[in-house]
Amino acid sequence: MSSVFSLLADGQLWLVLLASAVFGLFMGAIPGLTALMATALMVPIVMFMEPVPAIGAIITASAMAIFAGDIPGALMRMPGTPASAAYTDDAYSLTMAGKAGLSLGAGLFSSVIGGLLSAVVLTFAAPSLAEIALHFSSVEYFWLGVLGISCAIVIGGSSILKGLASLLFGLALAMIGMDPIGGTPRFTFGLPDLLGGLGLIPMLIGLFAISELLRGAFFPISTSAKRPALGQIFTGMGTTLWNHRWGLLRGSGIGTLIGALPGAGADVAAWVSYAAERRVQMRRSQHDKEFEKVERIMSSGAANNAALGGAYIPATVFGIPGDAITAIVISVMFLKGVNPGPTIFINNPGVIYAIFSMFFIANLLMIPLGVLCIRAYGAILRVPAVYISPVILLFCIVGAFSADNVMFGVVIMLVFGLIGYLMESNEIPLAPAILGLILGPMLEQNFMTTMMKGNGSVIAFFDRPIGGTLGVITIGAWVLVAVLRLVRGGRRDDEALSAPHA
Repeated sequence: MSSVFSLLADGQLWLVLLASAVFGLFMGAIPGLTALMATALMVPIVMFMEPVPAIGAIITASAMAIFAGDIPGALMRMPGTPASAAYTDDAYSLTMAGKAGLSLGAGLFSSVIGGLLSAVVLTFAAPSLAEIALHFSSVEYFWLGVLGISCAIVIGGSSILKGLASLLFGLALAMIGMDPIGGTPRFTFGLPDLLGGLGLIPMLIGLFAISELLRGAFFPISTSAKRPALGQIFTGMGTTLWNHRWGLLRGSGIGTLIGALPGAGADVAAWVSYAAERRVQMRRSQHDKEFEKVERIMSSGAANNAALGGAYIPATVFGIPGDAITAIVISVMFLKGVNPGPTIFINNPGVIYAIFSMFFIANLLMIPLGVLCIRAYGAILRVPAVYISPVILLFCIVGAFSADNVMFGVVIMLVFGLIGYLMESNEIPLAPAILGLILGPMLEQNFMTTMMKGNGSVIAFFDRPIGGTLGVITIGAWVLVAVLRLVRGGRRDDEALSAPHA
């Protein structure tokens, strides 16, 4: 323990953490510049640092970037990172209702709480949770993917057909590129740029940011709506956190568990938590729209930051990256002579627990620095839209280009900006399409792998205890939703027949 405190007492470490926090906030607050991009850009710098400052810088920057993605989402309906896309509509609608302070405060404090709770789990329960994650095979990942796309019906709004159409559109787009099993090009039309797929980042920027710019150009909103008042972020936040405590706990738990599953990540955690919260809210007899929006923001915001801590569970205990960010972290650890795995708790206990401490420090720093970032962003919004919109467009172009360093990403962004505008103009939700894009590749790869293992037998999807249980839960959820809708439809028919006629 003394070695941990000696490592944390280094003044240079705190300067590194502060600088990386500011960098992460800047990257996350600009649509298209993701937490993964922030991590990748830091690698050439952290290579010259000691192990603890190097990994602490990555942890701090990624946590700040995930939260900062909420700010443009709430104020301009342009999520800064994919992890913020799940609840962008809810956050922006609160801002348009004059509750920007509530929306941003909910995102900030839920991110802090989710990150802190996952840090507790990471510190005290890493070995056991990582062991559970290692039992997951292609069968379990397939059912997780099916359960995830099933959530699209819940997050797709009131129209099932429109939500299903959006989901199928996203799944179809996810098939463009190389076949994950056979390596055969599909739907590339002879274009080399399509061999790697369309690219999630340019599509997200187009669907959310560019479509919003188009809507603002065609249908200018009032001056008061262009400049939403931020309000007081701290006022009443203690009561708000207490009222939504169960949503925060659910989101933190979901985020930590999904983060511990290799390959899932913060964006998947946010979507799953958002859909789970919608299911909980559907079972309530009374509905308060503002209360439910805040609860969905808090649950999903806690989940995406908790997933960061969860991803370090398999990374540190078994050397298996939980997401792309921890894959970079593992590479840095190896280069620094810190070998991740079970022996790290014996050979380098001071280093590993100092790294765990970085999560607590990063999330506590998020409160003052996050408030400053929100205030700075609010000042930017006071600039007239005629001046700020071109700047936003420029950042969007830079973000789309920097995803793969090709102009094709900018073309994809513009095309999907128009598609997003047309979809929303016809009340077709964007969320199911995004969910299909994210989960489609994982779903297809694990389906094909399971079929190959089972020699084409469907029984292979049910012959493992965990996988079979997930399969039964998923199918049971389908049946339950269908029955509930039939019952509700019958009740509406009875009420219509019994209503007095004029």
